[in-house]
Amino acid sequence: MNEAEKPVTPAGDAEWELRLYVAGQTPRSIAALNNLKQLCETHLKGRYRIEVIDLMVNPQLSREDEILAVPTLVRKLPEPIQKIIGDLSNTERVLVGLQLRPGH
Repeated sequence: MNEAEKPVTPAGDAEWELRLYVAGQTPRSIAALNNLKQLCETHLKGRYRIEVIDLMVNPQLSREDEILAVPTLVRKLPEPIQKIIGDLSNTERVLVGLQLRPGH
């Protein structure tokens, strides 16, 4: 198992609230959701909730989290809020961005 595949457990058993902003059922949106689910099952099993917001259906919802590009992942809890833009395919970058792994 290489470094990117090792499960990392953050301190405590905090519940994670993640919000994924997408624009329709595009290949990038689908990839982002699949990548996020896989990452959560590996690193946050049983401690996360994912809310998917389709900005094609509800564009006004982009204002709350100041979304400028899609797909964008917003970590609402635990605080502080973190944002990651893209299809979430770079696991190491996502883990660092979510503060599940220290930066290098």
